[in-house]
Amino acid sequence: MLRPKLPTMPQPTGMVTPPAVVEPTAITPGTPAPPPAPVAAAPSRPVVQLTPGTALALVGGGTAVVLVVGAVLVSMLLAVAVTAASVAVCALVVRSLISAQHRR
Repeated sequence: MLRPKLPTMPQPTGMVTPPAVVEPTAITPGTPAPPPAPVAAAPSRPVVQLTPGTALALVGGGTAVVLVVGAVLVSMLLAVAVTAASVAVCALVVRSLISAQHRR
């Protein structure tokens, strides 16, 4: 009942041409190309110079990132702690209601 039905590949329609035969051709050597002229190599990447201003900006940016990530992680930990405390209080209330029901 739940067996998948696999599609079948359709057969080609119309005329099918046979593959063309490729015959090898002889290669005749020509005059050799002159060697390329040497080119002065450009530096692979630009040199980065750190000035006191850019170093201070990097330190400030790194400090800001660390503070933001720390604040996010602390807030997530606080949210988990508050949730756990509220679940514990709910469990105590339900337990006391059930035990009070059995005493009557």
